[in-house]
Amino acid sequence: MSGALSAPKDKLRLWIRLLRASRIIEAELRERLVKEFDTTLPRFDVMAALHRTPHGMLMSDLSRFLLVSNGNVTGVVTRLIEDGLVTRTVDQLDRRSATVRLTRKGRDTFLKMAAAHEQWMDAMFADLSDNQSDDLMRLLTHLRRSIEAHPLE
Repeated sequence: MSGALSAPKDKLRLWIRLLRASRIIEAELRERLVKEFDTTLPRFDVMAALHRTPHGMLMSDLSRFLLVSNGNVTGVVTRLIEDGLVTRTVDQLDRRSATVRLTRKGRDTFLKMAAAHEQWMDAMFADLSDNQSDDLMRLLTHLRRSIEAHPLE
């Protein structure tokens, strides 16, 4: 019976380990982005999303993609516009709808940050073999699918 009781506790311990690892990585990224590029992780995330969609994204789609509120995205985008990294075009038929996209300066800036980001990730995961990385990717994909298949009600 003790095995059955420990299974939920083991899964809770697993969640805590995942959360700690995620927070450590995120803290390191935040620090490096500020130190090396004088920018924030939310700005980097917005620019990364826009880089993936060169034609631009609706603000509502951007907030959904980043899993943050429209208000949070609006604030970040406004500061990126002020810095000349992003443009916002309001839809003439629906003035509530706006598309944002990277400027040339934004693309160039993002590419520099992305190259550094890739090096940072490589360094942080340096002690994982290719097989371990593949296994972890496979397990995390399985975990995501499990979570999606069993939503909390």
